[in-house]
This record gives sequence, C-alpha cells and structure tokens, in this order.
Amino acid sequence: MEKIFNNTEIAFSLKTDTELERAYFLFKMIANEPLVRIGTLVANFALKAHLPVEGLIRATVFDHFCGGVNEDDCLKVVDKMFTKGVSSVLDYSVEGKETEEQFELALAMILKTVDFAKERLAIPFAVFKPTGLGRFYLFEKKSKNEKLTVQEQEEWNRVVARFDKICKEGFDKDVPLLVDAEESWLQNAVDDLTLAMMRKYNSKKAIVYNTFQMYRCDRLDYLKKIKDLASEEGFYFGVKLVRGAYMEKERERAIELNYSSPICETKEMTDRNYNDALLFAIENLETIALFLGSHNEKSCYYLMGLMAQKNIQPDDKRIWFGQLYGMSDNISYNLAQEGYNVAKYLPFGPVKDVMPYLIRRAEENTSVVGQTNRELELIKTERERRKNNVK
Repeated sequence: MEKIFNNTEIAFSLKTDTELERAYFLFKMIANEPLVRIGTLVANFALKAHLPVEGLIRATVFDHFCGGVNEDDCLKVVDKMFTKGVSSVLDYSVEGKETEEQFELALAMILKTVDFAKERLAIPFAVFKPTGLGRFYLFEKKSKNEKLTVQEQEEWNRVVARFDKICKEGFDKDVPLLVDAEESWLQNAVDDLTLAMMRKYNSKKAIVYNTFQMYRCDRLDYLKKIKDLASEEGFYFGVKLVRGAYMEKERERAIELNYSSPICETKEMTDRNYNDALLFAIENLETIALFLGSHNEKSCYYLMGLMAQKNIQPDDKRIWFGQLYGMSDNISYNLAQEGYNVAKYLPFGPVKDVMPYLIRRAEENTSVVGQTNRELELIKTERERRKNNVK
C-alpha cells in the first residue's frame, strides 16, 4: 500500500509559516519531560493566582490544541478544516468538576454541540465525557457495585437522566454520540450506562458509541460480548477504538493498591489488541459502526488495507478515522485527500477550565516519545520543503 502519510505538503496545507513554527516550538517543548513538568506547575500556579497568563497560554498551547473558548469561536476552524474534507467533533473539554450546577452547565453545553452537529455537515458527531455529568466518587462506587445511600442514589439518578437526555437528543436529531472512556475503576458504570443507551437508541442505526481503550487486557473480550448482545437483541453497536489515555495513572494505582494492573504489559500486546479489534469490527459491519481514534500510522494503514480487501469504499459512513486537533495532521489530511471519512476532535472551553485537558495532552505526548519525534520530523520536512520552494 502506498505510504501516503509522508506527504507534508497536504498535511500542513492549512498552516501558515508562523503556525508551523509555533507547532515546532511546542513539540520541542513537549519532547522535554522535565520542562513539561515545570511548565505544568507554573501554569497551574499562575492561573490559580489569577496572574495575567491566559493570553500567553491562548496564543501558544491553547490555540494549537483547541478550537476556541466557546462553540461559536470554533466555527472558523471547523469551516477551514472542512475545505480540505476534514470534519470536526466539538469536544467540551472541561474536566474535574464537582457540583450539580457545573454538571448542569456541562449538560447544556453538550446539548448545544448536538444542535451544532445537526445544523452543519462539517460536524458529523457529538461527544461527551461521562464524568462531566456526575462526581467521580459516584462512578467509582457504581463500578464496584457498592450500595448507594438514598442521597447518593438520587444524585446518581440525575446523572442517568443527563446521560439519557443527551442520547435522546442525539437520537431525535440523528447525530451520533461518542461516549468517552474513563479510568478503569470508573469504566464499569460507564459501560453499563452506555449499553443501556445503545439498547434504547440504536435500534435503527448506531447513534450511541462506546469507547474501548485497547491497552486494557480485557477490552477485546468485552467488545465481542457486546457485539453478541447486539446481534441477539437487535441493536446496532457503535464502537470507538483508542489505545488509551491513562496508562501511567492506571499502573501507579495498581501498584499503590496492590492489584493486578489492567494494562497490557507491552506496547506490542496493545497494538495486537487494537488491530484484532479493528479486524473484528470490519468482519461484523452488519452490526458494528466503527470510529478509529488513533495517531498510529500502522493501524490506519491496517484498516485501509482491510477495507480494500473487503471492497469497502473509503467513504462508507460506517467507518470513520479520527485524530485530535493539533496532532497527526499527516494522517488526517492525507486520509481526507484519498476520500476517507475523517474527523478531528476539536476541544473547546474557557482557557482556565481546559487546562487539565491540555496538561493531559502534554503528558501523554511526553510519555509517547515516538509520537512527538514523528511530529517534529514531519514539521522539519515541511519547513525544508517550503524553504526550497521559495523562488
């Protein structure tokens, strides 16, 4: 198969020279783990102390990885990417809230993104993070099947009602919903809720998608179990596949609490899990709709190869490729150029509130050295290409 992901002219066609230089600077910073740690501490301190740093953060890391401070702010980016065939998924990336008022605010914002998706061809999905709708403590307690107090049960009922309201809105407006994954000790509750919503709203097509973190040893078996349920009960199965976002935290917690880590021992095992899940999904497209969320070029090529073998057209609406805004443009834009369905996750929210998301992004990139080095290699190639093309 032709190696299309090396074409930097297509990958960075929307970036000005200034934006390309900013990207180079940011990934150089992210490649330096001690610098990321120090920068994170300084940024958090400055924001908590109300120092005037939001402008600096917005002009650098925020604008590179986020679409804007609100949904309207994102539209310029959405429209710009869509000129190259790359769609957007508006992601309200405010994390770690604890009050009912904050959860209701998140609900209202997510419902608004569903409206945006309904109105715009360039926004084919909506997305939400389950713990944006309720406290971590409740998700953990439900995941352990521990009995809730009367007050906790009332609180959980409100979480379920918010979850259901979003899914019903997606169903009513024909907007597919990507339900984000959480840490393993919270995920059982998310799985149960998402399965209930798939049973309720996926009778005619995949509206609700669950996210499977394939660095977990048990996820392939769970994926197959839910597919069997979908076939038996007559609902469609929305599957978003990712490798995972909480590896270090998962392993540290397992050591601290003295239990077996749910994470695969090696990257090779994770890669095998991921590609086995891709193959399983493609072999069961009569039931499954697939969203590949990956920055791994080999997995993208693997899915492209499977589609070619099965005579599945690149623009088959049951299959989408997805990457994060600000990363892996070589995958997103080159796939779109070849006619595949591609969507970028476009985070947004107030700068201060989105900082936990941005910090997580920086830490993930730091831990995956190959990814950061690949970004730098591609940017260098494009800088050189532009330099040589100057007349």
